[in-house]
Amino acid sequence: MVRFRLFLIIFALFCAHSEAQKPITHEAMWLMKRVGNPVASPDGKWVVFPVTEPSYDPDKQVSDLWIVPGDGSAKPRRLTFTKGGEGGVAWSPDSRKIAFSAKREGDEASQVYVLDITGGEAVRVTSLSAGAGGPRWSPDGAMLLFTSTVYPGAKTEEENKKIADERKNRKYNALIYNEFPIRRWDRWLDDKRSHPFVQKAEAGATARDLLAGTKLASETGFSGELTSSGENLAPIWAPDGRSIVFVATLNRNEAARAEVFTHLFRVSIEGGEPVKLTGDEGSYGKPVFSPEGTALYAAFTPKSNKIYVIDRIARFAWPAAGSPSIVACGFDRSASAFSIAPDGRTIFIEAEEHGHDKLFASPSAGGAVKPLLDVPLGGYTGVSMPSKSAQTALFAVWQSSVNPPEIVRIDPGAAKHVPLSEFTVAEAASIDWQPPEHFWFKSKRGKQIHNMIVLPPAFDKNRKYPLVVLMHGGPQSMWKDQFIIRWNYHMLAQPGYVVLLTNYTGSTGFGEKFAQEIQGDPFKGPADEINQAADEAIQRFPFIDGMRQAAAGASYGGHLANWLEATTTRYKCLVSHAGLINLESQWGTSDTIYHREVGSLGPVWEQGPVWREQNPIRYAKNFRTPILLTVGEKDYRVPINQTIENWSVLQRLKVPSRLIVFPGENHWIGKGEDSRFFFSELHAWLKQHLN
Repeated sequence: MVRFRLFLIIFALFCAHSEAQKPITHEAMWLMKRVGNPVASPDGKWVVFPVTEPSYDPDKQVSDLWIVPGDGSAKPRRLTFTKGGEGGVAWSPDSRKIAFSAKREGDEASQVYVLDITGGEAVRVTSLSAGAGGPRWSPDGAMLLFTSTVYPGAKTEEENKKIADERKNRKYNALIYNEFPIRRWDRWLDDKRSHPFVQKAEAGATARDLLAGTKLASETGFSGELTSSGENLAPIWAPDGRSIVFVATLNRNEAARAEVFTHLFRVSIEGGEPVKLTGDEGSYGKPVFSPEGTALYAAFTPKSNKIYVIDRIARFAWPAAGSPSIVACGFDRSASAFSIAPDGRTIFIEAEEHGHDKLFASPSAGGAVKPLLDVPLGGYTGVSMPSKSAQTALFAVWQSSVNPPEIVRIDPGAAKHVPLSEFTVAEAASIDWQPPEHFWFKSKRGKQIHNMIVLPPAFDKNRKYPLVVLMHGGPQSMWKDQFIIRWNYHMLAQPGYVVLLTNYTGSTGFGEKFAQEIQGDPFKGPADEINQAADEAIQRFPFIDGMRQAAAGASYGGHLANWLEATTTRYKCLVSHAGLINLESQWGTSDTIYHREVGSLGPVWEQGPVWREQNPIRYAKNFRTPILLTVGEKDYRVPINQTIENWSVLQRLKVPSRLIVFPGENHWIGKGEDSRFFFSELHAWLKQHLN
């Protein structure tokens, strides 16, 4: 009787577990709360972070700031209660207030707000016609530094607003260019430039444009760094609060024919001509001062004729500046971000490695780099470190492919993390999914190639499953154990597929040389490794059905899908999102062109081997495999002409194909309903050809 009761209990638990865990759905994936990067207060007692509550209806989506004690003694609580999101959070030096940018009721553009965390409403402190963003408190907490956009020649807010009104009221609508670049990702560029401003940290104070009337701002090639979200000057206060340091380029106008380099500049808060702090040996960015103010650190990318160079960390003595030293100079990983310990003695580095985002530690003055903690699952990003805390603690986002992002506290001494938030834990536990399995193989070129496989729900090792080869974009990026939405691994595997993720030559996280070796071999070498990875997976895992294979990819992964269309018939079908079909026309219409020339070992008109031998459209006579093409009409990185050109060839040759254009999307499919439709079409295409 006891054994029978025990059996019933175990059976009930099994049934409850089976019932609780279900395959992932698009709704489950899309509607999970999305936790953003933490920002720790200087004393380490509080951590603020954004949380987005998604909706398929954009008007119903909510994004607010939340706050949690840094020691985890209480659960997070909502700090703001508005529909629109907040960005650029910064703490005051006394850890009592935060500043952020937001567009609230009555605002025509985002403005800077200040909120006392002990209570009360946020107070708007800026009123610039072009808006304001990226606030930073002065060391004494009396002033705020932020950025805003300015028209050429405008020296005052009144002049800037007058030009904006004149542009708005003119009867014609035209964009005029004399120099490259003209577009970026999904927007046409204009002649406005980002400038740093300072003002007292109080409502009604007058903002001062630190670059108004300067020779630097009038330079034709002057600009902040161009990013997917806009122009970034990354300004920070100098330790004495009397000047700021910012990032800018002087040769943006040479982007069509040369590498664009960014430099560090210093300018007094009283105005005057900025002083260039760095030489012409490469690009500098992401400036950070040490807590004691005696050193300035920055990301450094040396000049090179290579298609890829890892970001190193440069250290300048301050205020002398002068020539920098390189911290962790023997570290063969790219520093995606870094933080300085409160005592100034240790630098913590975020870097990709072998399918994970990892944390490393190094003496801040230079020395050996060591892993901070073991990372068997997922990875850490968005590290924030208190600048005045007596204890060294890091706050970060931790996530894996089966653990959506959450905030954690990391104790370097204990080499472990403690969760501070649990917004998605219960939902994640209800999904039938498993962490990816990692494996390596030696390619025919003698390289060690890293891979992951993702298994479908209700996986049975005794069954046979079709294989879907998923190829990452970039090419300088990496498949890693993380929760992503645009190409969610488990969402792709959900109908019953094994998904293969290969980090081919050109991928980051495996050393500088490995990433550089795609130069002059953009498609053939990586595609051969992808095909070899599929062979290896089929041989290694008996549950993979080698007779049913498909391949898919977006951006550079879409390029590779089109190359597979041209060079093999092993796949039952292909999927190409935002993929180029013609190297030559892609070079001429993309928003960025010079690095393609570097990667192809010469300009297109010289017709070197890459242009002639690794251009998919030149092999159109070989096109046979059914292929699904998808593209966003507002994509200026891989413009829609590439997909239309591909479609025309496929239709001309009567290759089974399907074209889906998303008029409201850019390089990515970012809208909820569009994403849901995309996955339904993707699954239908795979089912048609694999089942």
